[in-house]
Amino acid sequence: MTHSEILQLQRWNTPTIYNGWEQITKHHPCVDAFNLEETRDFMPQMGPMVGWAVTVRIEPSQPSHRQTNPQAWSEYRRYIASVPGPKIVVVQDLDKPRVIGSFWGEVNSNIHRALGCVGTVTDGAIRDLDEMTHAGFKAIARRLCVGHAAVHPVEWGVEVEVFGRQISPGQLIHADKHGFLAVPKGEEQGLLDAARFMDTNECQTVIPAARSSAGLSTEALLAQIDEAGAAFGRAAKAHFGRQGEW
Repeated sequence: MTHSEILQLQRWNTPTIYNGWEQITKHHPCVDAFNLEETRDFMPQMGPMVGWAVTVRIEPSQPSHRQTNPQAWSEYRRYIASVPGPKIVVVQDLDKPRVIGSFWGEVNSNIHRALGCVGTVTDGAIRDLDEMTHAGFKAIARRLCVGHAAVHPVEWGVEVEVFGRQISPGQLIHADKHGFLAVPKGEEQGLLDAARFMDTNECQTVIPAARSSAGLSTEALLAQIDEAGAAFGRAAKAHFGRQGEW
């Protein structure tokens, strides 16, 4: 996927990208790629973020990790720097459901921004919300907190689990206030065109049918929506070979 395509994906919300992915995926049922637990978008005004997953596990409640690998921060940052961007840092907090400390704040968000990261999905906490926003670093997280505790990279470049979903390094992530979609590897090609087609299909069939209800009886309106829904499904099936849903 080109950088231009990633920028275009950012113009659409995550449910729209899901609608496109649903038509091209080999994964069924189509719940195998988005968060199963509730997320919170702390910078909704920044809109969606799109990038390739880089991963890390933390356990802020355990100071012993600092003695186990004193060079972890340097090694972890070299890993982040080695991956082409744009990148989204996916952080698994091993203290969950307790939140002891935050991996993210003003300093770490600026460092990661300099290393080509556009934001994070973390099942832990963030702090320095205003400063992170000013850095242009978007956060999908569980909550806010005050301190960092003994935060330290434990493992990185490994499969992680956040908000009930397994994510591997290198997966394409699309995230906004609705949650996130972690596109299975190999299914990025055609995603932009599929999302664009499904959005256009809705705008040409079911949405105008629902909005052009003036002067119609209830029966006539329902018949009009049924007809538009059938047209929506036919268009999706003709384009993708499977029935579309809105």
